[in-house]
Formats: sequence, C-alpha cells, structure tokens
Amino acid sequence: MNKKKPLTGEKLTAAEAAFPLEIKPMLATLVAKPFDDPNWMYEIKWDGYRALTFIDNGRVNIASRNNKSFNDKYYPLYKTLTELKARIILDGEIVVLSDKGLADFSRLQNWRSEADGQLVYYVFDILWLNDDNLMDRPLKERREILEQTLPVSDQVRLSQIFEASGTEFFKAAERMALEGIMAKKADSIYVPDLRSKAWLKIKTEQRQEAVICGYTNNENGRKSFSALLMGVYKDGQLNYIGPVGTGFSNQHQQEILEKLKPLITSQCPFQTVPDFNKPSRFRPNPPKATVTWVRPELVGEVSYREITKDGVMRHPSFKGLREDKKATEVVLEKPGSTEELLSEHDDRVKKKLIAAPADKTRKSFLNPKDESQVRNVCGETIKFNNLSKLYWPEDNVSKRDMLNYYYQVAEYILPYLKDRPQSLNRFPNGIHGTHFYQKDVKDKSPDREKTFPYITSDGEKKEFLVPTDEASLLWMASLGCIEMNPWFSRTKNPDNPDYCVIDLDPDKNTFEQVIEAALVTKKVLDAIDVPSYVKTSGSTGIHIYIPLEAKYTYDQSQMFGRILATIIHKEMPDVTSIERQIKNRQGKMYVDFLQNRPGATLASPYSLRPKPGAPVSMPLHWEEVKPGLSMKNFNIFNAADRVKTEGNFFGPVLDKGIDLEAAVQKAKSIFGT
Repeated sequence: MNKKKPLTGEKLTAAEAAFPLEIKPMLATLVAKPFDDPNWMYEIKWDGYRALTFIDNGRVNIASRNNKSFNDKYYPLYKTLTELKARIILDGEIVVLSDKGLADFSRLQNWRSEADGQLVYYVFDILWLNDDNLMDRPLKERREILEQTLPVSDQVRLSQIFEASGTEFFKAAERMALEGIMAKKADSIYVPDLRSKAWLKIKTEQRQEAVICGYTNNENGRKSFSALLMGVYKDGQLNYIGPVGTGFSNQHQQEILEKLKPLITSQCPFQTVPDFNKPSRFRPNPPKATVTWVRPELVGEVSYREITKDGVMRHPSFKGLREDKKATEVVLEKPGSTEELLSEHDDRVKKKLIAAPADKTRKSFLNPKDESQVRNVCGETIKFNNLSKLYWPEDNVSKRDMLNYYYQVAEYILPYLKDRPQSLNRFPNGIHGTHFYQKDVKDKSPDREKTFPYITSDGEKKEFLVPTDEASLLWMASLGCIEMNPWFSRTKNPDNPDYCVIDLDPDKNTFEQVIEAALVTKKVLDAIDVPSYVKTSGSTGIHIYIPLEAKYTYDQSQMFGRILATIIHKEMPDVTSIERQIKNRQGKMYVDFLQNRPGATLASPYSLRPKPGAPVSMPLHWEEVKPGLSMKNFNIFNAADRVKTEGNFFGPVLDKGIDLEAAVQKAKSIFGT
C-alpha cells in the first residue's frame, strides 16, 4: 500500500491527490527595512486577518491561522466563495476597507455585519487546483495560475504584485499609511507552517502582537479600565512588555472588558509582578492604580515607537484584538538585518496601489447568526432581539430579514416618514399572531425620539411617535412594526396634508379591474392637468397620490378627493362604488377618498405589508400599470434591488403642489361635477 505524501510542497499525482482539509500557512520573517532585487516580488502587507480558504465544489471553509472557521463571522465572503465550483485552496488576507480603499484593522476587529464596512478577501496565493498540489511550484508560476483562475469581484480581489523598486514601493506605502509591504522570492515554494526567509515583511510602523495578562484601574478613574498589561512568550515564559492605555473607544473598552471578565484570576501570569505603574519622564506622579489579573488567553495588536532597553514598549497604542492568533504563539518580533539576505535593485511602481469599494450599496445590517445584536445607529445604541423569529413563516422570512430590508431602503422610505406622526401597527409574533395599534408612546419610547401631542376625534390625548431618522425607523421595526403608517401631514403643519390620496380598494373585483380603475383615474387627472403618482398598496389595491405641498386643509383635500371619486365612479359604475358602508357597495371596488382626513394613515411607499409573500407597497411608473401587473412582483426579496436601480422617482409627490382651485374648476368644466 502506497503511503500518502505529506503536504510540504511535494507534487502529488492525480491518484495520490487527496484534497486536504487543513494546512497551516507559510509565514513571513520580519526585516528592518526595504530593499531592491529583481528576483523578488513586492505586494501590500494587508492589515487584516490571514485566512486560508478550502473550496471543494461549492463546499467552503475559510480558516484562520489557528484553523478557526471564519464562515459564520464573515458570511458575505463565505456566500461569494461558495459560488466557485472547483477544488481550490487559496491563501489571503481578510480586511475591511475604508472609503479610500485602505485596510482598517479596528473596523475589521469590530465587524459584525455589512453595515460595519466593506469586507474584502485579498488573495495572494493558490496552493491547490482540482487534483494538483501547487505548493512545490515557484511563486511566480503559482501567481500566473491564480490570475487565470480567480474570478475577481468587489469582495474577492487579487492582491497585486508590483513591478517596482522595493524601496520606492515602501516609500509609497508610508505615504499612504499602509501597514507595510511584503517581499517574496519569485522562485520560492510554499512550505506550510514555516516562518520562511523567502517571504519577508517590512512594516511602516512598529507593531507587535501581545497577550493580555491583566488590566488596571486608576483611582477615581471613570473608564472601564485604565490600561491593559501586555506580555509575550520567550522560552515558554511570559515576559512583560508594558501597559497600553490608549487606542480605545469607550465602547471598545466595554467589549474587551466583557471578554476579560471570565478570565479573571488571582494569580499573576508573569513570574515576577511587573511595575505596571512606574513613574516616567512624562508621568512623574502617576495616579494610584489597582490591577486585575487574567488568564493569558486573549491576544491584541499594539503599535509602538520602539522597544526600550528594559523590554517595554514606548508610546504604545492598542489596535485591536487578534482572534486569529493563539496566545502561546505570541513572541517578540525582532527585525532581522536586511543586508544579510538581499542585494539592491531599482524599478518603478507601475500599478495602482489600492482600490476603494466599488459597490457601496447597503447590504445586511444584522448578521445571520447572533440572535440578539446591539448596533449603533445615528449615535444611538439599539438592541435587536428575537431575530430568528419568523414573521412570514410560509416564506421563511424572519424579523432579522425585515430589519435588514428597512436598513437597505432607509434613505428611500425616510422622506415619507420623517416628521410625520406614526401609528405603530405592531406584529410581535409575525403576520399570523395578534397585532395591535400603538398610537400613544408617552414614556414608552427612547428619550431621543420625538413625539407629537394630539387630541383624537374621540377626545383622547395621545403622544404619537414622530420618526426623525434611521434610528427611528429601525427602532419601530424592532418593535414588530412590519408596516410603516405615517400621517399625510407633518408636525409643522398638522392640519395641512402634503398630498391627496385616492385608494382603490377592491372587494370582489379582479386585480385587472383595479388596474383599469387606476388608468381611468390617471386619464381624469391628465385631463385636468394634475400630476399623479401611483403605487401598489402591497395588499390588494392601488394608491394614487396627488401633491398638495401642505397648502390646503384636510377638508379641502377630501373635497377634491370626493370630486375625483365621483368622476371615476361615473366612468365605471358597474365596477366601482363610493358608498362608505360596505353593505351598500354590493361587492364593488371602493374608490376611497375619505382617507384624506386628520390622523388617517396609509402604508408608506416602500413599506412592507403583513401579508403572505412579504409584499411591499411599491411606487410604480405609470407605464407599468397595465394588464399583467401583479402585487407579487414586489416583495422583500427583490424590492431593495429595484429601488437601487430605479431610484426615488416617487419623490415629486413631496414637492410642488397643485393649484387646487384651478383643478376643481377644470374638473367641473370638463366632467360637469
């Protein structure tokens, strides 16, 4: 029986090739300064998490250096990589890009969903393709194969090799505030689990991975902790390299403290208790501090100016936690002598260094795993619970899906909600559960939310919620408000609606008849030179909006609506009715103009509806209102994409209003009403 050859760069035959499930990455050696050599290849040192990706015909595992799966944590990358139908092993770095295209490690460390930034997997090597182990081939050849194989997207990118002088490339990296550069020998093979001198890293600033061994609290301090006490391993023992007290936000400190609390111990991890509060030239009288020791399990990354003679970091700043590193593997990295390894060469940087995210459209707000998530929205901390609860069970649509939808369309729906009192129609257990209206939110809404006091027609005093921004929208959705129901008017002019609405509400009618009635309404409005905007109700009917610009009262708006409804009914007497009482309509479509009254609400444009199929009340181009139109065409699965493509063409309904008196006179002149 033939023994299987190890994965150490040795070529396997097709018969011997067994797709490996785990490979430890090849590592680079730190050197002090850049160099020039035509036999070396230069690329960016990305400030992120190293990740090997194993793809076996759609089955994917994205693994960290210590073989921790990133599949769930970085779910957008996982979803993209599952589309590769081949047997491939890739090596690269996961980063979060800023708007300028720079890798931001702190944003990566705090990344929970696509709302936190653009994830990119920069791939720089290929180790396996179909039945071929490529690790024994020269890097230059592997790169050629990678360039031919990798389907590049905005999320999965090829980490470019730069035809450049190493020194010039390094200067460019310094100017752009990159972490550093990588230098790789063009003929180097890939040797797993080896820190190789054929791969070198040159950093633009000093950085060091370090183990968190404890934290201090200054006397009368108000922060979660004052400093973290850091160490590195040497000969199996932890060596103290100093306190780190900068680089944290308050929220970041709280998150770190929550992870440290389960690790608290009474025993100091160092052989000798360090002088963690030692006076210095810049702090001759440091405040009194107490220390809490923790088991040395968490790893952080720290930038610093230099290591002093006594082994302590000077001017350290915390960059983030390193979840991809084992604490026992953390040692002090000392730059080697570049001159011992290399000779000089000069060239030019010919390629573009970095690329900002091309796709800036919104995607997920909440990640698909955590059942409860806390997010910062417009400076407000909001907790979202019960995220897997199915709100549309037949369609497998959860509360999480609903919140992600409203996050995606926030900029489009907010103009129709902002500054308008809202009737909260809450479905805490989904569309088949009990629902209730909450109009009074006094003492029940967050302090930041605005309210509007109002006495209803039955004499009740209520304080309606008044949405102001994205935080308001998502907070309402978190309560189970599947649909958004704003007033027709804003708080500035509560008695003056921004639009008049004709609501075509079918009874025993077909939707084809609703479409016909909508087209008749359009014909009438065109005849009297009145602009109109149409949307599906998201249920069974169609809504037609006419802009008024808050120039008229609700009574005047309703009067105009009555005139229009009467004309429409005369045009279609066998199909429509304007009778308020259902029993008097005889199963005909109700042309509802009475919605034009104070306190009345309709589902806003782009609102979801609590109906099977998770439909959306979708604005339409009038050209789309024709036989064949279906309410099912617009739902939670496709509405966000449509909105991004079509834009907010419904917006003019909030702009210049009609001349109501002229419209009424023209209607009377043409239709005799």
